[in-house]
Amino acid sequence: MRPVRLALLLALLPTFAAAPASAQDAAPASAAAERPATSFPYTPGLDVNAMDRTADPCVDFYQYACGGWMKNNPIPADQARWSVYGKLAQENRRYLWGILEDLSQRQDGRSANQQKIGDYFGACMDERTIEARGAAPLKPYLDRIAAIRSQRDLPQALASLHLALADGGLFFGFSSSQDFADSSKVIAFAFAGGLGLPDRESYFKTDAKSKEVRAKYVAHIANTFKLLGDAPAQAQKNAARVMAMETALAKASLSTVDKRDPYKLFHKVDAKGLQALTPGFDWNAYLDGIGQGGQASFNVTEPAFFKALAKLWKTSDIDATRTYLRWHVARNMSSRLSSNFDQEHFDFYSKTLRGVQQQQPRWKRCVALVDQQLGEALGQEFVGRAFSPQLKEKALHMTRQIEEAMKKDIDELDWMSAETKAKAQEKLAAIVNKIGYPDKWRDYSSYTVKPGDFAGNVERGNQFEMRRDLAKIGKPLDRSEWGMTPPTVNAYFNPQMNDINFPAGVLQPPLFDPKMDDAPNYGNTGGTIGHELTHAFDDEGRQFDANGNLKDWWTRKDAKAFEERAQCIVDQYAQYTVVDDIKINSKLTLGEDVADLGGLILGWMAWQNEMASMPQKAQPALRDGLTPEQRFFVGNAQWACENDRPENLRVSALTDPHSPGRYRVNGLVVNMPQFQQAFQCKPGQPMVKEKAKQCRVW
Repeated sequence: MRPVRLALLLALLPTFAAAPASAQDAAPASAAAERPATSFPYTPGLDVNAMDRTADPCVDFYQYACGGWMKNNPIPADQARWSVYGKLAQENRRYLWGILEDLSQRQDGRSANQQKIGDYFGACMDERTIEARGAAPLKPYLDRIAAIRSQRDLPQALASLHLALADGGLFFGFSSSQDFADSSKVIAFAFAGGLGLPDRESYFKTDAKSKEVRAKYVAHIANTFKLLGDAPAQAQKNAARVMAMETALAKASLSTVDKRDPYKLFHKVDAKGLQALTPGFDWNAYLDGIGQGGQASFNVTEPAFFKALAKLWKTSDIDATRTYLRWHVARNMSSRLSSNFDQEHFDFYSKTLRGVQQQQPRWKRCVALVDQQLGEALGQEFVGRAFSPQLKEKALHMTRQIEEAMKKDIDELDWMSAETKAKAQEKLAAIVNKIGYPDKWRDYSSYTVKPGDFAGNVERGNQFEMRRDLAKIGKPLDRSEWGMTPPTVNAYFNPQMNDINFPAGVLQPPLFDPKMDDAPNYGNTGGTIGHELTHAFDDEGRQFDANGNLKDWWTRKDAKAFEERAQCIVDQYAQYTVVDDIKINSKLTLGEDVADLGGLILGWMAWQNEMASMPQKAQPALRDGLTPEQRFFVGNAQWACENDRPENLRVSALTDPHSPGRYRVNGLVVNMPQFQQAFQCKPGQPMVKEKAKQCRVW
């Protein structure tokens, strides 16, 4: 999948709120749990056992809806965070494990795709062979780097490394994407990369924790160089050199907030313009190396970065360049090598950065890799077993209802002119609904998977995906393509495709529960559909028109009115604490916060319409001691139940465009008079905002 910010996929991507003091690491899963699943365990869409009835919903609704879940679901030792979404993703993964284990052990009666996913999984699970090979899979790449004798050799070397590793950490990234000015065209994109820490700010924050992480990062780089055979003193020297180079690149990179503005990522140049950014780097040689010679149009997302990169190459000796590349190749491949590399990589990237205590069992990692590299082949197996046509139709019905609610909502806005409303309705009508899985499956026939060749399979998978992606440049846009695989527990809106996408993996209980009454389903899945739909009109999505082109279709007055309403949300969420003294970066989370609130409002509207149009579906006044209105809000809240490690929260505060789960619940209901009425909240209680101070965009 292309980088999320570059592709502008606006996903639900749940983040996770701070764990309560009572939540401790869970013991390793029992032997029974660590077996492949043949069916899904059923968890209802509204789980009364997940609630904390001792809490006052008008004081802390998140605790009321999720307190029981947080108490009963401590973070597993192999996770950075744990949530309703994460738990469902693991159940999906266990189910896929059963499919893959069977296919890996069979030799006869397998289709071509079943052979690929079965043999890939089997090779990944073969730890004895992986251990015996040690660092041998690195040798071809290290030899290629060693052959770089001058900067003239760099373009072709980077081309081969990019194809084999598909890693934007190797100075920069290169891919296809839709032209911001004409979404029907696919052009080449060159984008900033080159960093080993999560975000540019990781290199510059001056608090004690950030300094500690940087010191441990340098130590990790040095340890990796030692594993490559460098003497300790040389390894330390090399690590310091890498850190200096990455810091220079970080300084020239855009912030995560800046990357939310598509205009700051839109810099279209011709071949001469691209070459002018990096005079010492032969782009013709690089493009020939990746099979894209002769391209005439490029979008350079961060020109200042490429100018800084050219300066870095010019001022660094060739040994520094080789050292940097050795590190990033080893970083990329460590988790595919023997246990000494794998453990060193885990200790920094999972334990130090995210607080994870224990490496995931091999089966989880291998299932995830099959999904990553052969996701639509695996998705066919998942969909055939776990996603019925009836389920797809039910989800599509709800999606259409949410869209009808959005249409009505736009018509009734008192702050938007008729001119802008007409454009908004045009965009809404053009949105394409993608439910469950693609209409046509990806062709993997050119991807060779060999039994017992784990590292080779990964490399061939990288090359397959890179070549598939690059081949789209200059070709007609395929609007049927998906950016997530069918088993994924997530959803997204793509503003250039102008489509909303709900994989089969997210349309499972407890997130979408056909057995449940309508109130919690419209709160949960209806809110999710509304969330993705609202992304078409959030601070980022609203800048694209009905055709997916970056175009200002707003009157100046209406744009100002939108920004004023969005600022209300920015100001509200800026007051919330993520962890320690770190507040939410509400300019980063604005799009998701707008979508959360808009989604909840649209889910409510659609549910009300459903009840009015089908009075025979009227629900009992009380069920589980809750009114239908209360069940709607509890159902909405319970998708966000979660626990999170403080280390992971610190990273998320820098990089995640989503607020922690607690505020994705409490931050919404304070703006909902319907919630306050449902729970009979009184003025002055924490979940009640004065009417004049309530936020609402859509």
